[in-house]
Amino acid sequence: MKAMILAAGKGTRVQPITHIIPKPMIPILQKPVMEFLLELLRQHGFDQIMVNVSHLSEEIESYFRDGQRFGVQIAYSFEGRIEEDGTLVGKALGSAGGMRRIQDYNPFFDDTFVVLCGDALIDLDLTAAVNWHKSKGAIATVVMKSVPLQELSSYGVVVTDVTGRIKAYQEKPSIEAAGSTNINTGIYIFEPEVLEYIPSGQEYDIGSELFPKLVEMGVPFYGIAMDFQWVDIGKVPDYWRAVRDVLLGEIKAVEIPGIEVSPGIYTGLNVVVNWDKVDIKGPVYIGGMTRIEDGAKIIGPTMIGPNCHLCSGAVVENSIIFEYSRLNQGIRLVDKLVFGRYCVDKTGSSIDMHSAGLNWLITDARKVPPPYTPVKGQAISDLLAR
Repeated sequence: MKAMILAAGKGTRVQPITHIIPKPMIPILQKPVMEFLLELLRQHGFDQIMVNVSHLSEEIESYFRDGQRFGVQIAYSFEGRIEEDGTLVGKALGSAGGMRRIQDYNPFFDDTFVVLCGDALIDLDLTAAVNWHKSKGAIATVVMKSVPLQELSSYGVVVTDVTGRIKAYQEKPSIEAAGSTNINTGIYIFEPEVLEYIPSGQEYDIGSELFPKLVEMGVPFYGIAMDFQWVDIGKVPDYWRAVRDVLLGEIKAVEIPGIEVSPGIYTGLNVVVNWDKVDIKGPVYIGGMTRIEDGAKIIGPTMIGPNCHLCSGAVVENSIIFEYSRLNQGIRLVDKLVFGRYCVDKTGSSIDMHSAGLNWLITDARKVPPPYTPVKGQAISDLLAR
Protein backbone atom coordinates (compact mmCIF):
# COMPACT_ATOMS: atom_id res chain seq x y z
CA MET A 1 0.00 0.00 0.00
CA LYS A 2 1.03 3.57 -0.63
CA ALA A 3 1.59 6.54 1.65
CA MET A 4 3.18 9.97 1.70
CA ILE A 5 5.12 11.81 4.38
CA LEU A 6 5.05 15.61 4.22
CA ALA A 7 8.64 16.74 4.84
CA ALA A 8 9.17 19.91 2.80
CA GLY A 9 8.47 22.62 5.39
CA LYS A 10 11.11 24.92 6.87
CA GLY A 11 10.05 24.30 10.46
CA THR A 12 10.27 27.97 11.40
CA ARG A 13 8.55 27.38 14.75
CA VAL A 14 11.29 24.95 15.79
CA GLN A 15 14.18 27.29 15.04
CA PRO A 16 17.09 27.44 15.73
CA ILE A 17 17.17 23.63 15.50
CA THR A 18 15.81 23.70 11.95
CA HIS A 19 18.56 26.04 10.77
CA ILE A 20 20.60 22.90 10.14
CA ILE A 21 18.21 19.99 10.81
CA PRO A 22 14.98 19.58 8.80
CA LYS A 23 11.98 19.05 11.06
CA PRO A 24 11.45 15.34 10.19
CA MET A 25 15.06 14.71 11.26
CA ILE A 26 14.71 16.26 14.72
CA PRO A 27 15.85 13.52 17.12
CA ILE A 28 13.74 12.01 19.85
CA LEU A 29 16.56 10.54 21.97
CA GLN A 30 18.84 10.18 18.93
CA LYS A 31 16.20 8.79 16.55
CA PRO A 32 14.61 11.06 13.89
CA VAL A 33 10.88 11.55 14.30
CA MET A 34 10.31 10.46 10.68
CA GLU A 35 11.83 7.07 11.46
CA PHE A 36 9.03 6.41 13.94
CA LEU A 37 6.51 7.24 11.20
CA LEU A 38 8.13 4.77 8.80
CA GLU A 39 7.92 2.06 11.46
CA LEU A 40 4.22 2.78 11.97
CA LEU A 41 3.49 2.72 8.25
CA ARG A 42 5.34 -0.57 7.78
CA GLN A 43 3.45 -2.16 10.68
CA HIS A 44 0.18 -1.45 8.87
CA GLY A 45 1.28 -2.62 5.44
CA PHE A 46 2.22 0.73 3.87
CA ASP A 47 5.51 -0.08 2.20
CA GLN A 48 5.59 2.28 -0.81
CA ILE A 49 6.23 5.77 0.51
CA MET A 50 6.69 9.09 -1.25
CA VAL A 51 8.37 11.92 0.67
CA ASN A 52 8.25 15.49 -0.56
CA VAL A 53 11.41 17.41 0.41
CA SER A 54 12.66 20.95 0.07
CA HIS A 55 14.42 22.61 3.04
CA LEU A 56 17.68 20.73 3.75
CA SER A 57 16.44 17.91 1.56
CA GLU A 58 19.83 16.21 1.39
CA GLU A 59 19.73 15.56 5.16
CA ILE A 60 16.55 13.51 4.81
CA GLU A 61 17.55 11.71 1.62
CA SER A 62 21.05 10.76 2.81
CA TYR A 63 19.66 9.25 6.03
CA PHE A 64 16.68 7.30 4.73
CA ARG A 65 17.88 6.68 1.14
CA ASP A 66 15.65 4.13 -0.61
CA GLY A 67 14.16 2.82 2.65
CA GLN A 68 15.62 -0.69 2.44
CA ARG A 69 17.01 -0.74 5.96
CA PHE A 70 13.61 0.37 7.28
CA GLY A 71 11.70 -2.37 5.45
CA VAL A 72 9.98 -0.03 2.99
CA GLN A 73 10.51 1.60 -0.40
CA ILE A 74 11.02 5.36 -0.43
CA ALA A 75 11.21 7.88 -3.26
CA TYR A 76 11.58 11.65 -2.98
CA SER A 77 9.94 14.59 -4.72
CA PHE A 78 12.19 17.66 -4.51
CA GLU A 79 10.45 21.03 -4.48
CA GLY A 80 12.70 23.91 -5.49
CA ARG A 81 15.50 24.61 -7.93
CA ILE A 82 19.24 24.18 -8.37
CA GLU A 83 21.51 27.18 -8.96
CA GLU A 84 24.35 27.25 -11.49
CA ASP A 85 26.87 26.65 -8.70
CA GLY A 86 24.96 23.51 -7.67
CA THR A 87 23.27 25.03 -4.63
CA LEU A 88 19.84 23.62 -3.91
CA VAL A 89 17.22 26.27 -3.19
CA GLY A 90 14.06 24.89 -1.62
CA LYS A 91 10.65 26.25 -2.58
CA ALA A 92 7.91 24.18 -1.03
CA LEU A 93 4.64 23.77 -2.91
CA GLY A 94 2.47 23.38 0.17
CA SER A 95 1.15 20.09 1.49
CA ALA A 96 -1.50 19.65 -1.22
CA GLY A 97 0.68 21.09 -3.97
CA GLY A 98 3.33 18.52 -3.13
CA MET A 99 0.81 15.69 -3.54
CA ARG A 100 -0.32 17.02 -6.90
CA ARG A 101 3.27 17.41 -8.14
CA ILE A 102 3.93 13.72 -7.53
CA GLN A 103 0.74 12.71 -9.32
CA ASP A 104 1.47 14.99 -12.28
CA TYR A 105 4.95 13.51 -12.64
CA ASN A 106 3.48 10.02 -12.88
CA PRO A 107 0.18 8.76 -11.40
CA PHE A 108 1.54 7.19 -8.21
CA PHE A 109 -1.60 7.37 -6.08
CA ASP A 110 -3.86 4.76 -7.69
CA ASP A 111 -5.75 3.49 -4.64
CA THR A 112 -6.55 4.52 -1.07
CA PHE A 113 -3.46 6.18 0.42
CA VAL A 114 -2.38 7.74 3.71
CA VAL A 115 -0.65 11.10 4.18
CA LEU A 116 1.21 11.93 7.39
CA CYS A 117 2.85 15.16 8.53
CA GLY A 118 6.51 14.47 9.28
CA ASP A 119 6.60 16.18 12.67
CA ALA A 120 4.61 14.05 15.11
CA LEU A 121 4.93 10.86 17.14
CA ILE A 122 1.82 8.71 16.82
CA ASP A 123 0.71 5.19 17.68
CA LEU A 124 -2.49 5.21 15.64
CA ASP A 125 -4.22 2.07 14.41
CA LEU A 126 -3.97 3.07 10.75
CA THR A 127 -5.70 -0.12 9.61
CA ALA A 128 -8.82 0.69 11.62
CA ALA A 129 -8.80 4.29 10.35
CA VAL A 130 -8.56 3.18 6.72
CA ASN A 131 -11.35 0.64 7.17
CA TRP A 132 -13.62 3.33 8.65
CA HIS A 133 -12.79 5.67 5.78
CA LYS A 134 -13.76 3.02 3.24
CA SER A 135 -16.96 2.16 5.07
CA LYS A 136 -18.09 5.77 4.65
CA GLY A 137 -17.31 5.89 0.94
CA ALA A 138 -15.17 8.97 1.66
CA ILE A 139 -12.73 10.53 -0.77
CA ALA A 140 -10.99 12.23 2.16
CA THR A 141 -10.85 11.55 5.89
CA VAL A 142 -9.16 13.53 8.63
CA VAL A 143 -8.08 11.71 11.78
CA MET A 144 -8.99 13.96 14.71
CA LYS A 145 -8.29 14.36 18.39
CA SER A 146 -10.09 16.45 21.00
CA VAL A 147 -7.95 19.06 22.78
CA PRO A 148 -8.62 21.57 25.58
CA LEU A 149 -10.27 24.84 24.54
CA GLN A 150 -7.17 26.93 25.22
CA GLU A 151 -5.16 24.97 22.62
CA LEU A 152 -7.64 25.26 19.74
CA SER A 153 -6.15 28.40 18.18
CA SER A 154 -2.93 26.50 17.38
CA TYR A 155 -4.65 23.95 15.14
CA GLY A 156 -7.14 23.39 12.38
CA VAL A 157 -10.54 22.70 13.92
CA VAL A 158 -12.85 20.12 12.34
CA VAL A 159 -16.63 20.37 12.68
CA THR A 160 -18.63 17.23 11.84
CA ASP A 161 -22.22 16.10 11.92
CA VAL A 162 -23.41 12.99 13.79
CA THR A 163 -22.32 10.71 10.93
CA GLY A 164 -18.78 12.09 10.91
CA ARG A 165 -19.24 14.09 7.72
CA ILE A 166 -17.25 17.33 7.85
CA LYS A 167 -19.44 20.38 7.54
CA ALA A 168 -16.80 23.01 8.34
CA TYR A 169 -13.04 23.27 8.58
CA GLN A 170 -11.55 26.19 10.52
CA GLU A 171 -7.83 26.90 10.25
CA LYS A 172 -6.54 28.14 13.65
CA PRO A 173 -9.76 29.86 14.79
CA SER A 174 -10.15 31.90 17.95
CA ILE A 175 -11.56 30.03 20.93
CA GLU A 176 -14.82 31.94 20.56
CA ALA A 177 -15.19 31.07 16.87
CA ALA A 178 -14.23 27.40 17.12
CA GLY A 179 -17.07 25.06 16.14
CA SER A 180 -15.75 22.06 18.06
CA THR A 181 -12.82 20.83 20.13
CA ASN A 182 -11.77 18.28 17.49
CA ILE A 183 -8.52 19.20 15.74
CA ASN A 184 -6.72 18.11 12.61
CA THR A 185 -3.77 15.88 13.57
CA GLY A 186 -2.12 16.00 10.16
CA ILE A 187 -3.12 12.38 9.47
CA TYR A 188 -5.17 11.96 6.30
CA ILE A 189 -6.69 9.15 4.27
CA PHE A 190 -7.40 9.95 0.63
CA GLU A 191 -8.76 8.43 -2.54
CA PRO A 192 -6.92 9.37 -5.76
CA GLU A 193 -9.86 11.48 -6.98
CA VAL A 194 -9.15 14.05 -4.25
CA LEU A 195 -6.19 15.17 -6.38
CA GLU A 196 -8.65 16.52 -8.96
CA TYR A 197 -9.46 19.30 -6.48
CA ILE A 198 -5.83 20.45 -6.27
CA PRO A 199 -4.48 22.82 -8.97
CA SER A 200 -1.25 21.87 -10.74
CA GLY A 201 2.01 23.76 -10.56
CA GLN A 202 1.25 26.09 -7.66
CA GLU A 203 1.44 26.30 -3.90
CA TYR A 204 -1.63 24.79 -2.30
CA ASP A 205 -2.26 23.80 1.29
CA ILE A 206 -4.30 20.87 2.57
CA GLY A 207 -5.76 22.56 5.62
CA SER A 208 -6.36 26.14 4.56
CA GLU A 209 -7.25 25.54 0.89
CA LEU A 210 -8.10 21.95 -0.04
CA PHE A 211 -10.32 21.17 2.94
CA PRO A 212 -12.53 24.27 2.68
CA LYS A 213 -12.90 23.48 -1.02
CA LEU A 214 -14.03 19.92 -0.29
CA VAL A 215 -16.62 21.26 2.16
CA GLU A 216 -17.83 23.79 -0.40
CA MET A 217 -18.12 21.17 -3.16
CA GLY A 218 -20.10 18.83 -0.92
CA VAL A 219 -17.95 15.77 -1.63
CA PRO A 220 -17.88 12.83 0.84
CA PHE A 221 -15.39 14.33 3.31
CA TYR A 222 -15.24 12.83 6.81
CA GLY A 223 -13.51 13.13 10.16
CA ILE A 224 -12.96 10.40 12.71
CA ALA A 225 -11.95 11.03 16.31
CA MET A 226 -9.70 8.22 17.53
CA ASP A 227 -8.06 7.32 20.81
CA PHE A 228 -4.31 7.30 20.25
CA GLN A 229 -1.15 9.02 21.40
CA TRP A 230 -0.30 12.02 19.26
CA VAL A 231 2.75 14.07 20.19
CA ASP A 232 3.13 17.10 17.96
CA ILE A 233 6.62 18.62 17.75
CA GLY A 234 5.65 21.57 15.58
CA LYS A 235 7.04 24.11 18.06
CA VAL A 236 9.95 24.24 20.52
CA PRO A 237 7.68 23.81 23.59
CA ASP A 238 6.11 20.77 21.90
CA TYR A 239 9.51 19.23 21.29
CA TRP A 240 10.49 19.93 24.86
CA ARG A 241 7.41 18.12 26.17
CA ALA A 242 7.96 15.20 23.80
CA VAL A 243 11.49 14.50 25.05
CA ARG A 244 10.38 14.98 28.65
CA ASP A 245 7.45 12.58 28.21
CA VAL A 246 9.69 9.94 26.61
CA LEU A 247 12.09 10.13 29.55
CA LEU A 248 9.17 9.84 31.97
CA GLY A 249 7.90 6.75 30.13
CA GLU A 250 4.66 8.42 29.07
CA ILE A 251 5.01 7.78 25.32
CA LYS A 252 4.35 4.14 24.56
CA ALA A 253 5.82 4.18 21.06
CA VAL A 254 9.33 5.24 22.16
CA GLU A 255 11.78 3.31 24.28
CA ILE A 256 14.71 5.01 26.00
CA PRO A 257 17.86 3.78 24.23
CA GLY A 258 21.10 2.64 25.82
CA ILE A 259 21.71 0.71 29.02
CA GLU A 260 19.99 1.46 32.31
CA VAL A 261 23.05 1.75 34.58
CA SER A 262 20.90 2.57 37.61
CA PRO A 263 17.18 3.26 38.07
CA GLY A 264 16.12 5.95 35.62
CA ILE A 265 19.65 6.62 34.30
CA TYR A 266 20.45 5.42 30.78
CA THR A 267 23.71 5.73 28.86
CA GLY A 268 25.04 5.07 25.40
CA LEU A 269 28.41 3.48 24.72
CA ASN A 270 31.66 4.45 26.40
CA VAL A 271 30.41 7.24 28.65
CA VAL A 272 33.22 8.54 30.88
CA VAL A 273 31.96 9.19 34.40
CA ASN A 274 32.87 8.35 37.97
CA TRP A 275 29.43 7.58 39.34
CA ASP A 276 30.57 8.03 42.95
CA LYS A 277 31.64 11.63 42.31
CA VAL A 278 28.68 13.04 40.37
CA ASP A 279 25.12 13.80 41.40
CA ILE A 280 22.65 12.39 38.84
CA LYS A 281 18.92 12.01 39.49
CA GLY A 282 16.82 10.40 36.76
CA PRO A 283 15.19 10.19 34.42
CA VAL A 284 18.33 11.02 32.47
CA TYR A 285 19.74 9.86 29.16
CA ILE A 286 23.47 10.37 28.44
CA GLY A 287 24.66 9.76 24.89
CA GLY A 288 27.70 7.71 23.92
CA MET A 289 31.24 9.10 24.20
CA THR A 290 30.11 11.83 26.60
CA ARG A 291 32.38 12.85 29.48
CA ILE A 292 30.96 13.92 32.85
CA GLU A 293 33.58 15.39 35.16
CA ASP A 294 33.62 14.90 38.92
CA GLY A 295 31.36 17.37 40.71
CA ALA A 296 28.85 17.77 37.86
CA LYS A 297 25.13 17.55 38.62
CA ILE A 298 22.31 16.36 36.35
CA ILE A 299 18.65 16.40 37.39
CA GLY A 300 16.02 14.81 35.18
CA PRO A 301 14.12 14.74 33.07
CA THR A 302 17.22 15.61 31.06
CA MET A 303 18.79 14.42 27.83
CA ILE A 304 22.53 14.84 27.26
CA GLY A 305 23.47 14.08 23.67
CA PRO A 306 26.46 12.07 22.45
CA ASN A 307 30.02 13.44 22.49
CA CYS A 308 29.23 16.10 25.08
CA HIS A 309 31.46 17.27 27.93
CA LEU A 310 30.13 18.47 31.28
CA CYS A 311 32.87 20.16 33.26
CA SER A 312 33.24 20.05 37.03
CA GLY A 313 30.58 22.06 38.82
CA ALA A 314 28.24 22.18 35.81
CA VAL A 315 24.57 21.79 36.73
CA VAL A 316 21.92 20.68 34.23
CA GLU A 317 18.29 20.39 35.25
CA ASN A 318 15.21 19.61 33.14
CA SER A 319 17.14 20.38 29.97
CA ILE A 320 17.99 19.03 26.53
CA ILE A 321 21.63 19.20 25.42
CA PHE A 322 22.42 18.36 21.80
CA GLU A 323 25.57 16.58 20.68
CA TYR A 324 29.10 18.01 20.90
CA SER A 325 28.21 20.54 23.57
CA ARG A 326 30.77 21.46 26.23
CA LEU A 327 29.20 22.98 29.32
CA ASN A 328 32.03 24.75 31.04
CA GLN A 329 32.90 24.86 34.71
CA GLY A 330 30.28 26.28 37.02
CA ILE A 331 27.53 26.79 34.43
CA ARG A 332 23.97 26.22 35.63
CA LEU A 333 21.27 25.34 33.09
CA VAL A 334 17.66 24.99 34.20
CA ASP A 335 14.81 24.51 31.70
CA LYS A 336 17.11 25.08 28.72
CA LEU A 337 17.76 23.51 25.33
CA VAL A 338 21.34 23.79 24.08
CA PHE A 339 21.82 23.46 20.35
CA GLY A 340 25.19 24.45 18.92
CA ARG A 341 25.74 28.12 19.71
CA TYR A 342 22.13 28.62 20.80
CA CYS A 343 20.56 28.37 24.23
CA VAL A 344 16.77 28.13 24.05
CA ASP A 345 14.27 28.30 26.88
CA LYS A 346 11.17 26.13 26.91
CA THR A 347 8.97 28.92 25.55
CA GLY A 348 11.10 28.97 22.38
CA SER A 349 13.04 32.18 23.06
CA SER A 350 16.67 31.70 22.02
CA ILE A 351 20.02 33.32 22.77
CA ASP A 352 22.92 33.25 20.34
CA MET A 353 25.74 32.68 22.81
CA HIS A 354 28.36 34.10 20.43
CA SER A 355 26.47 37.31 19.70
CA ALA A 356 25.74 37.75 23.40
CA GLY A 357 29.42 37.40 24.27
CA LEU A 358 28.73 34.26 26.29
CA ASN A 359 30.47 31.70 24.11
CA TRP A 360 32.82 30.93 27.02
CA LEU A 361 29.88 29.29 28.79
CA ILE A 362 28.94 26.79 26.10
CA THR A 363 31.40 25.68 23.44
CA ASP A 364 31.83 22.92 20.87
CA ALA A 365 33.28 19.86 22.59
CA ARG A 366 35.50 19.24 19.55
CA LYS A 367 37.35 22.52 20.06
CA VAL A 368 40.13 23.30 22.52
CA PRO A 369 38.37 24.59 25.67
CA PRO A 370 38.74 28.26 26.58
CA PRO A 371 41.36 29.21 29.20
CA TYR A 372 38.74 30.84 31.43
CA THR A 373 35.59 29.71 33.21
CA PRO A 374 32.37 31.38 34.43
CA VAL A 375 31.60 32.27 38.02
CA LYS A 376 30.70 29.04 39.80
CA GLY A 377 26.99 28.38 40.22
CA GLN A 378 25.82 31.38 38.19
CA ALA A 379 22.87 30.77 35.88
CA ILE A 380 22.76 31.94 32.27
CA SER A 381 19.70 34.04 33.01
CA ASP A 382 21.66 35.86 35.76
CA LEU A 383 24.55 36.62 33.44
CA LEU A 384 22.29 37.97 30.71
CA ALA A 385 20.60 40.29 33.18
CA ARG A 386 23.80 42.26 33.67
